[in-house]
Amino acid sequence: MPELHERHENLWVLVYAPALWAAHFLLSYVTAAIWCARVVGRDGSLGTVQVLVGLYTLVALIGIGLTARRALRRHQYGDSSLPHDEDTPEDRYRFLGWATLLLSGLSAVATIYVAVVVLFVDTCH
Repeated sequence: MPELHERHENLWVLVYAPALWAAHFLLSYVTAAIWCARVVGRDGSLGTVQVLVGLYTLVALIGIGLTARRALRRHQYGDSSLPHDEDTPEDRYRFLGWATLLLSGLSAVATIYVAVVVLFVDTCH
């Protein structure tokens, strides 16, 4: 097992998936707001917005999935068993992988919930 150099590690990996969800949320609602306010009016259809939000969702879920895959590899590093609570570089590495994996799952669910809203709402009204 190669030695881990913690100086190359950072906590930013924890926020990748939540940041993707937040960007998806913001982009989806800003797109719908601009579409309804400037393009079709209050009684207009959300057909185009539904397609765009679908694309945003696909891109966000792919990014979240890649983050989760990386996190799973971190969590499965080495041959240690649960829980990863020892004060060693390997356990800290695995714990960050586990925390990132959990945040990725939560972000995927939140992204899907944002997208589901557009499926049930057909008009700007």
